[in-house]
Amino acid sequence: MKITRLLLIIAIGLQSTGGMAALPGQVDGSPLPSLAPMLEQSMPAVVNISTSTNVRMQENPLMNDPVFRRFFNIPNNPRQQQKNSLGSGVIVDKDQGYVLTNNHVIDKADKITVTLADGRQLNAKLLGADPEADVAVIQIPADNLTALKVADSGQLKVGDFVVAIGNPFGLGQTVTSGIVSALGRSNLGIEGYEDFIQTDASINPGNSGGALVNLRGEFVGMNTAILAPSGGNVGIGFAIPSNMAMRLMESLVQHGEVRRGLLGVTTQDLTPDLIKAFSLKSQHGAVVSRVEAGSPAEKAGLEPGDIIVGINGQDVKGGSAQIRNAVGLLQIGDTANLDVVRGEERMNLQATIGKPKRPQLAGDKLHPTLSGAALGVTPKDQVEGVLIEKVEQNSKAWKTGLRPGDIIVTANRYRVRNLDEIKQVVNPNAPLLVNLQRGGEAFFVVLQ
Repeated sequence: MKITRLLLIIAIGLQSTGGMAALPGQVDGSPLPSLAPMLEQSMPAVVNISTSTNVRMQENPLMNDPVFRRFFNIPNNPRQQQKNSLGSGVIVDKDQGYVLTNNHVIDKADKITVTLADGRQLNAKLLGADPEADVAVIQIPADNLTALKVADSGQLKVGDFVVAIGNPFGLGQTVTSGIVSALGRSNLGIEGYEDFIQTDASINPGNSGGALVNLRGEFVGMNTAILAPSGGNVGIGFAIPSNMAMRLMESLVQHGEVRRGLLGVTTQDLTPDLIKAFSLKSQHGAVVSRVEAGSPAEKAGLEPGDIIVGINGQDVKGGSAQIRNAVGLLQIGDTANLDVVRGEERMNLQATIGKPKRPQLAGDKLHPTLSGAALGVTPKDQVEGVLIEKVEQNSKAWKTGLRPGDIIVTANRYRVRNLDEIKQVVNPNAPLLVNLQRGGEAFFVVLQ
């Protein structure tokens, strides 16, 4: 009967418009459902981000020899080309002008431009970035801005409707819809810390940093990545939960970086064999395989063979990855509450997160041109070298072209793998020739 009435309404609409097809504004007296009212409130808080980066062009190795250049009177100005990229961002604080985005959207950018929904273009300042979680915070002038209300992403459930707002392929603001397909996705190899919301709302290149909102228009996640075996969207997209993004933003605004602390424990996922060997009744948790001597974990009483089944009030259902993510969100001085099973006994242990033991060297202690840079060692999964961990904007190191994430592979033609080796080959009173690796590129730079 309802179908007959709907056809009748459509037929009347056709007659009243002179034969042109027209959809009814109402069905059975009720307005058609639409996301438009919600989007009218939400879309002004999602911005387009464009960046420009000056990239040094590779030259013949002879051109990097200062003696060769002086002999042939070749200027020291290196050849450069400009690279541009596009992405999205979310205004989360209209009074301070804070915009959340992905680190890979603004990584190594020399200039960041934000375009608002009303067409205004504003220069943005980078407040801080966390490559490990792919989160960054930039700031724009706080003038008549609209911010998204932030929801508790911990309340999301599989099947909840969500909408992705962003700037795919540089087309301008675009909206796609879908559902939450899964929660707590990790071990994808996309970022160092992973706790993704999976959604089938279409996410494409340029959506990165955009908003994933619920049907109330509240910010529940930041669009970050897609699984695209064929190069296009296949309905598997990932977003960083709003709880995680906002927690990281607090540290980035306050310190310019995420000061992750040390628990000092190594865990591994439970396998059927381990569950049987430890006579466990539950399949959830992670087994402690190593406790670092003198670490907060040891001081709290944690031992190898303990099964961590809960951390800070959350059951450990995601194994080692969940524990790593939870600890990664804690800072030095925070408390980790651990629910532990040891044999037949269940106990609660409290560990105070400590300062990580990581060698670091201020750049000006090594060479005057490195002033404003912080040097460290590369992680195990990267090429061995001296890592440029941090570079202050407008410092000497910044003006020479150094950027966070650069790796010094050789210094004055000597291979350097750590801070001790680079100290031995650098003369602070002479020009410094370094071979840098930046992403998939490698080039020489003369610092003088």
